[in-house]
Amino acid sequence: MIQIFLASLALSIIHASIPNHWLPLIAIGKTEKWTHSEAMFGTVVTGFAHTLSTVIIGIIVGVIGYKLSSSYGVISGIVAPAILVSLGIIYFILDLRGAKHGHSHFKLDKTHHAHDHEHEHHHGHEHDHGHHHHDHPHIVSATPKTNHKTKWAVLSTLSLGMFLTPCVEIEAYYFQASTIGWAGIWIVSAVYTFITVGIMMLLVYLGMHGVKNIRSHFLEEHEKRITGIVLFAVGLLTYCINF
Repeated sequence: MIQIFLASLALSIIHASIPNHWLPLIAIGKTEKWTHSEAMFGTVVTGFAHTLSTVIIGIIVGVIGYKLSSSYGVISGIVAPAILVSLGIIYFILDLRGAKHGHSHFKLDKTHHAHDHEHEHHHGHEHDHGHHHHDHPHIVSATPKTNHKTKWAVLSTLSLGMFLTPCVEIEAYYFQASTIGWAGIWIVSAVYTFITVGIMMLLVYLGMHGVKNIRSHFLEEHEKRITGIVLFAVGLLTYCINF
């Protein structure tokens, strides 16, 4: 049970720290001029939406693993650890392949972005040449109304997107955790839910308060590698303990 708790903790921390979980909330919160309490509320809603779908699928996977392990002892000793080891290797290879092709892709995107920015700037300069005094008051007066109307629409869209993207790494670990019964399933569910939402709230809080030095680029670029190493290590440790 301690092993399952620690592995769930490690996977949850890695997963929740990925910027695509919390960075959109910071960006939208600043754009829509959310208060800090509104940003925290939005984080809790989207965070629980994300964990809800993961836990639902995980419980189904866990029940299957529990039924199989109660009938076939080889499931808990060989099959479940082998799944984690195999998944860990797959994630590691995917990260290496992505890193091999990532540099040129970034350069292409950066060049394209620079071209678009130059085009927009040039176009905007020409457009504003005779209309600056007319357009500026219109934009300022429309912004508060737009923010008020889109707040719940944006939050609903984010929540739906998070709900439809469950965490695959945790789903796989449910199969391993279920070999000790329902206790393992509930441990993974509780740890994953509260750690994910808690870390998301912390990072959004720091971002909304202007903390600029959140170093997450390496984790963002190598999430699969780090997750793969953790899954491989947990699977290997489980196999060694059983034998």
